[in-house]
Amino acid sequence: MSSAAPSAPSGPTPGGRFPLPSEIGPVAGAEGWEEMYPYFSRFQPEDDGRFWFYNSMHFPEVVPAFDGLTSEIPYTAIGANTARLFSFPTTLGIEYRIVNGRVYITANPVTDPAQVEARLAHFQERAGHYYAHWDQLYAGWQQRIEALIAEIEAVEVPHLGDLDDLAVVTGARGYASNHLLREEFHRCIDLYSKMWHHHTEFLMLGYGAYVVFFEFCQQAFPEMGDQTVARMVAGMDVTMYRPDDELKKLAGLAVELDLADLFVEGSEPDKVLSGLAERGEAGRRWLAALEVAKDPWFHVSVGDGFYHHHLSWADDLTVPFAALPRYVEQIRAGEDLTRPTERLAQERDRIAGEYRALLGSEDEQAAFDQMLGLCRQVFPYIESHKFYCEHWFTTRFFQKIRAFGGLLAERGVLAEADDVFHLRHLEVEDALADVQLAWASGGRELGARHWQPIVARRKEILGALAGWSPPPALGPVPETMNDPAVKMLWGITDATIETWLGAEALDADTVRGYAASPGVVEGDARVLMNVNDIGSVREGEVLVCPVTAPSWGPVFGKIAAAVSDIGGTMSHAAIVAREYGMPAVVGTGQATAKIRTGDRVRVDGDRGVVTVLR
Repeated sequence: MSSAAPSAPSGPTPGGRFPLPSEIGPVAGAEGWEEMYPYFSRFQPEDDGRFWFYNSMHFPEVVPAFDGLTSEIPYTAIGANTARLFSFPTTLGIEYRIVNGRVYITANPVTDPAQVEARLAHFQERAGHYYAHWDQLYAGWQQRIEALIAEIEAVEVPHLGDLDDLAVVTGARGYASNHLLREEFHRCIDLYSKMWHHHTEFLMLGYGAYVVFFEFCQQAFPEMGDQTVARMVAGMDVTMYRPDDELKKLAGLAVELDLADLFVEGSEPDKVLSGLAERGEAGRRWLAALEVAKDPWFHVSVGDGFYHHHLSWADDLTVPFAALPRYVEQIRAGEDLTRPTERLAQERDRIAGEYRALLGSEDEQAAFDQMLGLCRQVFPYIESHKFYCEHWFTTRFFQKIRAFGGLLAERGVLAEADDVFHLRHLEVEDALADVQLAWASGGRELGARHWQPIVARRKEILGALAGWSPPPALGPVPETMNDPAVKMLWGITDATIETWLGAEALDADTVRGYAASPGVVEGDARVLMNVNDIGSVREGEVLVCPVTAPSWGPVFGKIAAAVSDIGGTMSHAAIVAREYGMPAVVGTGQATAKIRTGDRVRVDGDRGVVTVLR
């Protein structure tokens, strides 16, 4: 792997500012990286005057060429819903740029008071319609998203034989199968775009409701911490926890069928499956139950659905099978594996009641009740949508694109199926056109000599870029970072920026972040930089990572605490930690840089402090 060689510091400069985008120099061995991404994703000269931050929550790794779609299309949809459909008063959309393979974003605020007022009137009418009919509209959303999933699952890569099937002729279809190559590929891209529009249709409104309640609480109770606000909406049963629940059912079945001895810590999935196949009727029953659970509940990515190589449980059984031994052991011991939802709900109601009683008037109490009620109504969507969108749909999407890569490899254009992800989607279309022409003419594809060197070079570029340390932010420091959504999701505030700039000196053994979930524990650290290594986490360890994914629920059952570099009190790591009743500190910015696997650490989820003990 080539080492980074930027012409300017990759982090904050000695003068206490972040590098400008134009100051980011090249990385040795990664020359030409720009060709992997569209022109509109690159920094422009005028971008030096704006503040950007590295979106390591969604893009913690270098982005391969095809996966550039997973920033382009989501930000297209988020901005459209926020700015053009629902007319959020104080914000438009999010712009993104890619430099050295890393995604930076900035929000476009609305600052003109007259424009804010005009947009507010539209927002009240449009968003008000959704809030007033939330359950009915959400039911319609559920039908639409399931229909989209059915459509992506129905996409087929056409088979190009020596002759088309006779039925094409006798049925007078009117077009040969090579036509379907690009039509079906386009269909995948179009469905992915439509999914993201549906994805953000409710999501931004859900966050909007929470932000309004959050700001009310901050004004009414200045001493109230972010975590306290979040705990008033905890204890919800959401779809994103269903895959973990299915694992627990499978563990229970293993105990019931006397198969527990096969589920041992560290066993490879293939070895366990072979052992089950040899256990007669009991083994067959368990394997049949596994197949039922897999569709759809194993279509959950080990990442967050933004990279093709973050495989789903269905593609790689490592993560679920790493969790099963502990679940089996707990069930044999008679332990209750259910999440403490009832306890969280009781605590939620207690906290809300105590603060409500402090309000001075009936009007304030009525406003509190209305805002909290709306938050609790919309919150389940904020987590549940992820299973359908980033996981089930996106798993199927990447599987279909991989199948097109398989066809290109079969025809000799690419060396292997996954090489398709090193081409931009428009380049994939060119490669498919090459196949269309060759099959139609009886000639041969010319793409091998063109695309295979490009793919090989891009793999080298990705390797070189992986060694570059991206600055946490670029551009001039804003006067204040007070966007509540940015704070709750990414954990970025004025204090965060000061820490990034080095204004707050911390000793080498201390990491500070957001108190995301209460409790204090000690344990050995497991620093996880690659999401595909999640299966290596062991019982009782403290998970330290750049960012967690909601699909890591099974792992949350075995760890003592979670610590992340990025994230706020409403990030998925924080939400999941609270639902599992375990301490968490998020948004530290530097935990993975200061903590090593094997370090003994104390996680204080009440104060947001992580201490390296030895």
